[in-house]
Amino acid sequence: MTKPFFNIYSHDFARVAVGIPKCRIADPAYNAAETIALAKNAAGSGVALMVFPELGLSTYTCDDLFHQSTLLEACKESLASIVEASKSIPMALVVGLPLRVQHLLFNCAVVVASGRIQGVVPKSYLPNYGEFYEARQFVPADCASVSEIDLLGQTVPFGPSLLFEVANFPLLKFHVEICEDVWVPIPPSSFAALAGATVLVNLSASNIVVGKSGYRHQLVSQQSARCLSAYLYTSAGKGESSTDLAWDGQALIYENGEKLAESERFSDESHLICADVDLERLSRERMRMTTFGQSARRHRDEVAKFRTVSFALELPLDKVMPLQRHVERFPYVPSDATRRDERCAEVYNIQVQALVQRLSASGISKVVIGISGGLDSTHALLVCAKAMDRLGLPRTNILGVTMPGFATSDRTLLQARQLMEVVGCSASEIDIRPSCLQMLKDLGHPYAAGEEKYDITFENVQAGERTNHLFRLANFQNGIVIGTGDLSELALGWCTYGVGDHMSHYNVNASVPKTLITHLVRWVAETGQIGGQGSDVLINILDTDISPELVPGKGGDRPGQKTEEFIGPYELQDFHLYYTLRFGFTPGKVAFLAYSAWGDKEKGRWPEGPHVARNEYTLAAIKRNLGIFLYRFFKTSQFKRSCIPNAPKVGSGGSLSPRGDWRAPSDSEATVWMEDLKRIPEQISHDRGIQE
Repeated sequence: MTKPFFNIYSHDFARVAVGIPKCRIADPAYNAAETIALAKNAAGSGVALMVFPELGLSTYTCDDLFHQSTLLEACKESLASIVEASKSIPMALVVGLPLRVQHLLFNCAVVVASGRIQGVVPKSYLPNYGEFYEARQFVPADCASVSEIDLLGQTVPFGPSLLFEVANFPLLKFHVEICEDVWVPIPPSSFAALAGATVLVNLSASNIVVGKSGYRHQLVSQQSARCLSAYLYTSAGKGESSTDLAWDGQALIYENGEKLAESERFSDESHLICADVDLERLSRERMRMTTFGQSARRHRDEVAKFRTVSFALELPLDKVMPLQRHVERFPYVPSDATRRDERCAEVYNIQVQALVQRLSASGISKVVIGISGGLDSTHALLVCAKAMDRLGLPRTNILGVTMPGFATSDRTLLQARQLMEVVGCSASEIDIRPSCLQMLKDLGHPYAAGEEKYDITFENVQAGERTNHLFRLANFQNGIVIGTGDLSELALGWCTYGVGDHMSHYNVNASVPKTLITHLVRWVAETGQIGGQGSDVLINILDTDISPELVPGKGGDRPGQKTEEFIGPYELQDFHLYYTLRFGFTPGKVAFLAYSAWGDKEKGRWPEGPHVARNEYTLAAIKRNLGIFLYRFFKTSQFKRSCIPNAPKVGSGGSLSPRGDWRAPSDSEATVWMEDLKRIPEQISHDRGIQE
């Protein structure tokens, strides 16, 4: 059966939930009913796994009531009601209760699915400090001498080293630990992740004190990041005893260090949170980070202790299930203004530091840079200016050159002149038209005879002449040529190879995507780093159409070509680049994510500020532009990336350096990616869900 395109499970996402039911102390029947009600609520959303608080059927604050047989039996009866209810709830449920095994009492988590108990996990570490006295009532997991127990007429696996795998969706393999287990130096879930668990589940009670909520965030975030996993955390809420403690009912879902969902705290009602976790992303991260496998080998004895319990779930694999998870439209640019400013400052400083090091190491004190009046050269000039400041050198050591050609607009030429003036660099102007015309004559090109033939040779003669002048000027002035091309252009091969904008002595922009450069320039303008007049110049540059200005337009102020008309919108192509380069996703999954982010401009978050154009794209437009990206990236442009100049990597989104993040053959085919692209549907119906 063909997987439906608009279903999260088709793209290896799993919808998971954390429930915080209201509870009554020592009232298992009531607590089970609240648990079942929350589970039924989540089931309608296509949830595959749901976790509830520690000792949720009895409540955590029963103290010595845990030694009352009546309560223990009532807990088993309430568990039986959950098992029965699970026959019509198509998900795995993880609930907490006290269980007596071989005359010992364990604090347990029970996994229930499809009308059966799939396994029982006892708590490994019992806190007996501060307000906690668990060792008074319970024993830890390693006191058990059995690996199976009889429970409600079933013989079920028992122990802390159990992995639960969904047979018909095997990427969903989860492990269960309980509260304190994640607070110890080496949590059981660490070994579980090495053994293959992609989702780590924690049933907590966890009373609240000042500052503890933030610490939970840190704890869960770091554990999910170290283990390259999703982490589901729950804690007890309304109804636990306030004799000496208070409870906030905090629920968290993290994935590889990133928060996906958080509950309201101190709620008086039962509540739940859901999130779509990307299991393929976690799997690929483990494959990419080879030290994960090395760690598993080093701890092979612990890993070998795990047993896998496999069961099937009636997942909604054949239905329309759009992604509920927020997908950033600009993966390289935070939508939050504060975080975006922090990102811009850090990227800027990385670029400056790298250039300072290169100049210091080479003993060269001058740089040569071509200034077009466009975005990339503008930002590179700003980096050069700050580098000179750091080195204690005058900005006049920056030799800025603007080189008007056959298609240079009046606007960009003026902007180039103004920019060099406000930055304070040495400014010069070289008209490349005479030398270009001579080369075209030497080649016998029709343009030299007066014919308006604007082919690739016509364009590259101009690009080559500019670079040729820059290198000879650098020789003459004992400087180095600073490259300005960005990551987006490298990915698409949008540069002139060799003697062209492809080449420089050092490139400060090569791992900065176009969408981020836009915000970097705006950040410099808004923070007034080159003065008020300079900020005005930068804003004008930001408002200019992106164009190589190699083909003449009609009139002096409009370019004859616009880059995005040839290679697609940078905002989309940067999105495609990020998920292809950083995670290696299939074209189908990239398109699914792109549509989730860009399909409706009224949904999701946008970078703050009135300057952001709020576009949306149909699936057909996404597919078309993704095709352009894939063909250019995999088929036609790797030879350019195989010999690019040195440049600093600035972000985890990767770089395309052949010495670093991207080592690929220059003569590969794009066939498999283009074939996968064909399987993407052209459109969906008006309800944004049904495949046509």
